[in-house]
Amino acid sequence: MSRRLDRVNGVLRQEISRVLATELRDPRIPVVVSVTQVDASADLRHAKVYVSVLGDDAEKRLTIRALKSAAGFVHRNLRRSLSLKSVPTLRFVLDESIETGNHILGLIDEAMAEAGPPTSEA
Repeated sequence: MSRRLDRVNGVLRQEISRVLATELRDPRIPVVVSVTQVDASADLRHAKVYVSVLGDDAEKRLTIRALKSAAGFVHRNLRRSLSLKSVPTLRFVLDESIETGNHILGLIDEAMAEAGPPTSEA
């Protein structure tokens, strides 16, 4: 990936986060929605926006559905605030990597507790 594309992805992530936090007023979208990553195509026509949602599975599905329906609104706001020749169309995707990591850490903690304190063999 080129440096320019990395910078564009970073700027898109920041601006999408700002729009979701300050501009978007949808009761279906909870307060705790984080944009974790943006992956724009090389030609900047399309971008996958990975979001992390705090809540159960039903809330996550509802939030992704709401974000998909608000994609046009977010796109228009990005066109006004960014100085790019073309702003990519957005596709919102649920990012469960944080929850997966927490689950793995919990399993490690559980296994360490079952093993007991380390013994030194000399």
